[in-house]
Order: sequence, then structure tokens, then C-alpha cells
Amino acid sequence: MTVTTVDYHTAGEPFRIVTGGVPAIPGATVLERRANAARAEDAEQVRRLLCHEPRGHADMYGCFLVPPDDPGAHLGVLFWHKDGYSTACGHGTIALGVHAVREGLVTADPDGETDVVVDVPSGRVTARVRCAGGRITAVTFVNVPSYVIARDVPAAGVTVDVAYGGAIYACVPAKALGLAVEPARLSELIAHGRRIKAALAGHPASRHPADDRLSGVYGVIFYDELDGGPEHARQRNVTVFADGEVDRSPCGSGTAARLALLHEEGLRGTLVHESIVGTEFRARVASLAGDGVVPEIEGMAYRIGRHAFELDPDDPIGTGFTLR
Repeated sequence: MTVTTVDYHTAGEPFRIVTGGVPAIPGATVLERRANAARAEDAEQVRRLLCHEPRGHADMYGCFLVPPDDPGAHLGVLFWHKDGYSTACGHGTIALGVHAVREGLVTADPDGETDVVVDVPSGRVTARVRCAGGRITAVTFVNVPSYVIARDVPAAGVTVDVAYGGAIYACVPAKALGLAVEPARLSELIAHGRRIKAALAGHPASRHPADDRLSGVYGVIFYDELDGGPEHARQRNVTVFADGEVDRSPCGSGTAARLALLHEEGLRGTLVHESIVGTEFRARVASLAGDGVVPEIEGMAYRIGRHAFELDPDDPIGTGFTLR
């Protein structure tokens, strides 16, 4: 068994794109394929192989490329992590935009912007790739409509705001727990994130209003308010998602959820969103959509390697293990 990948990072968060070795995953849409992938042992074997140690780690992230829902998109994608398959991924969409242009999957304007259209489980999104002199300089992630679901929901001793940005997030200021978003407090933030997510399991605020396949709190966003000046908001955040997994980037779909909340609170400028490792996304509302907003989130991804992973049939640890 050999699986090939091209690896990127977006603002410090890994994104492993599988380019060969994964079986076809059935389904008429990307959302259907997401459900089928979780039940397909051959696809699950590849996911575990690439996420688990020694080839991955507890915070690994990546995707399978699949056909789009129709010819209106360039790519379809299934996002995965160590615990399963997510409904959205902004940092991954940014990386896919870079990948599509660098690998020639989409022909790009060498001195302008090129849209890479991607079907993800939560809908159709765009990676708007900006080039200058043939070099990629930035990518803007144009997300699905994002909106507030509930405010002041009690959960594990705090109150959280819940919003949708392609996935459902619970948001709480770190100071409400006597903490700050900094690496030294990461273990405590992970523990609180797990408790808050567990407390919201089955809560009405965790339900997607239109499609139950998108339901469930995916992540908990802890944030600090920073001085953004008169024209924009600035926050530092860390998103604890899945089962205690940590996003090193400012979290693309989580940034969309934060933007929906801040827009409802009156923000009309840019959100500068910092990560726990100091990297940044810049987000703005592109347009209004029903009761929500259409976010645009700017970032950049960088290719860090190409790999051919193997599974020796005599290897006693098989597809590997995780320690968290």
C-alpha cells in the first residue's frame, strides 16, 4: 500500500492533500461522499495511515480530492482529521487554491486574481488566488453564508455564543475561564474545549437549521480581545476542534463564525484574527445573505513537501496510533 501526498501549511496549520492511493468514494454529492467515506474501511485505512503516528500526529489535517457536485466547480474535497471528517475547512480551502494553481489544475492569471471553485460538504466555496509576476501572493477564501445560531448558551460553567461558518462553533472569551490564548495555557484550553463541546452535545443550539448532516458543535473558539484601532477589530484565538485537536492557524471557518457574531454586534470593518502561534487571517463581510453574512478571509499557504507513504504488511502497528 502506497499513498502519495502534497503537504502544505496555512498560517502554521498542516494540510495534507492526497494525490494517489485512495479508493474512489461513492456518492452523488460531496456531502454524500463524506458520509460514505466514514463507512468505507479502505478510505478509513488511508485516513488513519496519514493522521496517526508515526506518519502523522494528533493534530494532523488533510483531504481527499473527489469529483465536484457539478461542472460549476473545479474540485470536490473531503476534509479529514484524526477523528473523522469535517464539514468545512477554511485553511484547507486556501491551501487548495495554492495547490490548484501551482500544480496546473486551474490556469491562473499571472498578474491578477483567479477563482478556484471548490465543493465542500457545507456547500460551494471559492479560493481567490492573487498572483503578481507569476507568483502567488495571497488567497482569499470566500465562504458559504455564515450566521449566529444562539447567544449566551450555558455550557460547562460558562456561557458561549454559537455560530455557523460552514461548521458550528461555540465561542467564549478565554478570560471567562481565567485564561489567555497563549501556548503556556494550551493544555487547560484543550481540557475546557472538550468539556464545553461535551456539554453542548444534543443541545438545540448544536443543530443546523436546514440540514442535520451539518449538525453538531465541531469546535470551541477561545479568544482574547486585542487593540485593533479605530477601523477594525483584532482578536487572538485558538480553536479546539474534534476530540481535543488544536488549530495552529486562526481557523478559517471559525473566523467566518466569529465574523458573523461580530457583524451582529456592529462591526463593519475588518477582523484581524491572530492564531495562538502569531499568524494572521484578515476577514471582512463581502455581502449579506438572509440572516447572515458572506465572509471573505485572506491568508496564504505554502508547500512544504511531497511524500510517498507506505504500509508494510508486516508492520505490527499497522496504520499507527495516537497518544491524545
